[in-house]
Amino acid sequence: MKNGDELSEGVTMGEVNSRYPGARRALFARYHIGGCSSCAYKDDETLMGVCGRNSLDFDEVKAHILDSHVVDKGMLIEPEAVKAMMDSGVEVRFVDTRTREEHEAVAIAGSYFMTQELQQDIFSNWDRSEALVIVIYDHKGQSALDTCAWFVGHEMKHSFALLGGIDRWSKDVDGSVPRYKIEI
Repeated sequence: MKNGDELSEGVTMGEVNSRYPGARRALFARYHIGGCSSCAYKDDETLMGVCGRNSLDFDEVKAHILDSHVVDKGMLIEPEAVKAMMDSGVEVRFVDTRTREEHEAVAIAGSYFMTQELQQDIFSNWDRSEALVIVIYDHKGQSALDTCAWFVGHEMKHSFALLGGIDRWSKDVDGSVPRYKIEI
């Protein structure tokens, strides 16, 4: 299947957001769709339906999602690639965007818990050169990309979102990090 073929008129927004993790951010940034209650959509609503009720050209919206995904892919990093960087001597700092309770229960060794104060410190004082790589993680890789885009937009160009989050890190790199499920 060619990239983007799965973005047919009948694809649901849940499927769009699953296949293209930054789609919600991209749609909100350009079209003010999906970012707040006044412009929300449901996961079972189709992309075509969202375009129709917002008077948007389907092909233009599809192209924007795909173009944004190309940019997003440059901000994503595989856990094994992070481990290889660390093994080669690159300084990697992990920033945890999960809840305080999750961070206190299980975290990647040496990681920083994301707070407003930490964010200010990072933007003001952390090295912006290639000598420092920032890896942002969450539980399963669903929201770290948004934080990473925020960091890159603030000139922290060597920031990446960990694919699969701490769960994949535990599975593929460091089995001593316990895996867990969040029950609702």
